[in-house]
Amino acid sequence: MLDPQIRALLEQAREAGAPDFADLPPAVAREMYSQILAATDLPVPAEVALSERTMAGPGGELILRCYRPAKAEVRGAVLYLHGGGFVVGTPSDYDGVAGTIAALSGCLVVQVDYRLAPEHPFPAAVEDSYAALVWLREQATELGIDPARIAIAGDSAGANLSAVCALLARDRGGPALALQCLIYPATANGQVQYDSYRRFGAGYTLTSRAMSYFMGHYLTGSDAPADMRMAPLSAPDLSGLPPALVQVAGYDPLRDEGIAYAEAMAAAGTSVTLVEYASLAHGYISMAGISAGARLALEQVATALLRAVA
Repeated sequence: MLDPQIRALLEQAREAGAPDFADLPPAVAREMYSQILAATDLPVPAEVALSERTMAGPGGELILRCYRPAKAEVRGAVLYLHGGGFVVGTPSDYDGVAGTIAALSGCLVVQVDYRLAPEHPFPAAVEDSYAALVWLREQATELGIDPARIAIAGDSAGANLSAVCALLARDRGGPALALQCLIYPATANGQVQYDSYRRFGAGYTLTSRAMSYFMGHYLTGSDAPADMRMAPLSAPDLSGLPPALVQVAGYDPLRDEGIAYAEAMAAAGTSVTLVEYASLAHGYISMAGISAGARLALEQVATALLRAVA
């Protein structure tokens, strides 16, 4: 049964006549996304210090949003990559998520404001995300963290980018990762329609139409063949990857491909913890402010990071 708080949120949206993201231009979709998350996310915990840095990225300067818990020693660090279908979302939309993870895990959490489509289509987001991961290792001394205690995490499109970065880190000589946390990841190339698209592709928080909209913008102008930088499930080799926590939502068109990726990694010898939150819908990691179930899922991510890197 769908989480009652999420059901109430969906009913309110229907009564208000809220449009599908697929019916909005990107600029308007971004405003709506920010408004939704502001209403459902937790606030940044008071004990977390928020600051910004910049780095030279593949396409220009990138802004990094940093969340440091107020404790004597912070040794571990997490690069958190936000969701939003590669088209919407900003690090500030995820202040509550990142801040809560920092407070509960004792880790420095860093978000990168990676470039969004359609202005910057594939593989811009991949390039920015991996560059930020390398930056985190290179700046470890200045940041006061142990370069051997770095993890990556993300939700939805950000989980896709996290999985891709884990593959790139393996193939490009690092950074070595202690853990990858993939929260309802998009992992397939879109050519295979999993059954969860049929079952949950309409009437919930993420629709099949919205997924087509997001991927259409993300792949605009790309003539590159579908490869693991876009669809990690298509990677020919999933061995040698860091341990993974994979969370999926019961009411989510991405449910089945998230499970498929977890099973494929496990079959290749990667240590995988797969957890299905059967009552939750896509986007729950930003709903901890209204849903006890979502709060539990967020706490599980923080606990996994605490054990792996902090």
